[in-house]
Amino acid sequence: MHKKFFETKIEDLKAQNIYRSLRISDVLNHTQIRQNDKEFISFCSNDYLGLSQNSEVKKAAISAIEKYGFGAGSSRYISGNNSLYQKLENHLAKIKNCEDAIVFGSGYLSGVSTIAALAHKSDLIIADKLIHSCLIDGAKLSGAKLLRFNHNDIAHAQKILENNRKKYQKCLIITETVFSMDGDLGKLPELLDLALKFGCLIVSDDAHGLGIIKHNFPEKFADLHLQIGTLSKAVGGYGGYVCGSKTTIDYLRNFAKSAIYSTALPPAILAGNLQALEIIENDKKLGAKTLENAQYFCELLNLEKPQSAIVVLIIGDAKKTLEMAQSLEKSGFLISAIRPPTVEKGKSRLRITFNSNHKKSDIEALAKLLKAAK
Repeated sequence: MHKKFFETKIEDLKAQNIYRSLRISDVLNHTQIRQNDKEFISFCSNDYLGLSQNSEVKKAAISAIEKYGFGAGSSRYISGNNSLYQKLENHLAKIKNCEDAIVFGSGYLSGVSTIAALAHKSDLIIADKLIHSCLIDGAKLSGAKLLRFNHNDIAHAQKILENNRKKYQKCLIITETVFSMDGDLGKLPELLDLALKFGCLIVSDDAHGLGIIKHNFPEKFADLHLQIGTLSKAVGGYGGYVCGSKTTIDYLRNFAKSAIYSTALPPAILAGNLQALEIIENDKKLGAKTLENAQYFCELLNLEKPQSAIVVLIIGDAKKTLEMAQSLEKSGFLISAIRPPTVEKGKSRLRITFNSNHKKSDIEALAKLLKAAK
């Protein structure tokens, strides 16, 4: 009975052209990848600055293995709290201009665990409709009342707060600095003003902004703003983080379950992350170059100027989107075909991501193919 149920569900996905399958993918360099013995120019990686292939980052990771070994061996709360953790958290807090930081096992874990720890049954969470799945899962786990406001609609968010805030003890506002499936920026300054006005804590997910988009937040928001992110994208490594006030971070160290009950990150990952952050801090041209590449692509296709390293072409139909991605593959380009449930039904899209190492000739060739496909 169970097997038949699972088989039916899988066949349903295939019929809707939203079935997912894994392919062996070996990264060759900053922009090339091998899949099924064929090499592609990749425009689907979130390694925006190419730091996963950086020689200094690799050297730092190898040195950490030689010094500390391959794995951590336990939770941070037992014996896995390698000295590199404190250095990494200090560096994150410095970059984010916050008092303190806590590192998690992944970006997903940081989102789920943080939201679940911050809110409870007597609390309210209002969230942008396009926030990441990990934040939604965290909100559901918290038991708090979850209400969604239309994407980047400040008036709608304010109306929800006016009608509901007084009914609940604490309130969280959740948004993103860069929305991963659209590439547009969240209206964080306006939401911070709402948080101040209505006595809320605001959580912003900067997974796709770190190293690319620069933020400067006034001191008055320091105690009510938590910045969540990942070390797996522009940093090129792995892990997640939360930056904020010392009190809030200390609270998370004691109540965020995935931080407490997960084995610590391997020393090599910590060292590589730390080296990559130093490069990001010292080389501001990397992020600028990534944005320049995205902008050049949009100029070639007469698209609006991109707000981030992510450019989206909404196709609509899932089957057509998949066919376009497959056609580009035949020409040597790897592009993500994003379909439901990741995005709404009828809004399937090609998601094109740029990094600082993409060649103009490859960008031009991809643009030419897309022009011909219209």
